[in-house]
Amino acid sequence: MRDLKDWRWHLKRYSSLFILPFLFSTLNSSDEMISQNKKDILNYSYQKALEDSGKLKKDWINPITYQYIYNDGEEYTTQRSYISISQPIFKSGGIYSAIKYADSIEKYSKTSIDTQKKEIVKQIIDLTYQINKLDITIKKQQLLIQNGKLDIDRKKEQVLSGLLDTSFLDNAILDSNIKQNALIDLEYQKTTLINNLAKISSKTYDKIDLPKLSLIDQDSFIEKNIYMKQSKEDIDSSYWVSRMTTANYLPTVNLTANYTKYHDTDNKQGLSEDGTTNVGFNITIPLDIKYSNTIESSKIAYLQKKSTLEDTKIEQLNDYRSAIAKVDSLKEKIKIAQSDIELYDSLLVQMIEQKNVGMKTDSDVQTMENSKKIKSLDLISLGFDEQLALLDIYYRVQIDE
Repeated sequence: MRDLKDWRWHLKRYSSLFILPFLFSTLNSSDEMISQNKKDILNYSYQKALEDSGKLKKDWINPITYQYIYNDGEEYTTQRSYISISQPIFKSGGIYSAIKYADSIEKYSKTSIDTQKKEIVKQIIDLTYQINKLDITIKKQQLLIQNGKLDIDRKKEQVLSGLLDTSFLDNAILDSNIKQNALIDLEYQKTTLINNLAKISSKTYDKIDLPKLSLIDQDSFIEKNIYMKQSKEDIDSSYWVSRMTTANYLPTVNLTANYTKYHDTDNKQGLSEDGTTNVGFNITIPLDIKYSNTIESSKIAYLQKKSTLEDTKIEQLNDYRSAIAKVDSLKEKIKIAQSDIELYDSLLVQMIEQKNVGMKTDSDVQTMENSKKIKSLDLISLGFDEQLALLDIYYRVQIDE
């Protein structure tokens, strides 16, 4: 990290927020940062979804049945093959509904897998920001330790010259020890986060390109919200299930065909090697006393999914508003931090002037410089917090690439 003397450079680097399409590629197509094992799991899930959808599209097609029959009778032994099929060719809309249901399941499964992927990416970016924030906090702690040591040196001189009681020096030493122990804890926290990142990412935190995000308006957030999309696709699936359920209790026209072939007839009476073929059709109308309950249940399930969409919208809107409120509060904190840094700049100039005329020591100036650096680091950390708040919005949005 560049020297912290120019805090404005860091603010521009970490806190300036803008929208450009390439920034969202990190959130959408992020195979590079996801670990190979996680990618394999997602890819297998997607392949399975495609196969399951393909199977559903063919579920209305009945299998052809083949039987080989061996009969050892009193007069003679027979061997015959029997092939039969009973295939629905009209199911009162059930065939069309089954195909549309399979399509909707494929879309829903793909969106679900995309959502899982985005949630993993969100975890990776979140952890990366948290580690970077810890780096900032560690630097701040190191500066606090430096100030603590400078304070010990000052108090030591004052105690030896009889200007202070030794208790002041003891307290300064105790405070310095507390700061050093806190630094050890911070290093441990960083190691833990790095290990957590390694569970899901193929890259180390310093190799991950972090996106710089900006506010997205509420309408776009809802329009492109991946959870809303998932809920809509769930409604679509439920609709076609309802249609299929209704069709199950309506007339079905089936094409029937069978073929019988005797083997080794040896001119036995009544048996023909040419085989026999029968072709026909039948109409079935199921009469089930519970049909109305089953149909109503499927319709209620569909209406429930529609209500769930509105509930999802309310939930997402409130999460959006909470994130925006957090961003607004962080912007106010950033303004305060900027004002504090300007104050430190002014104080530092005055302190250097006082040092030049012997009114302040090098230690005093160094302490003030460290305090200014700490405040500059606070500013950078607030920029990270702002990005994390915006990340909570953007990982829910499907950006077209």
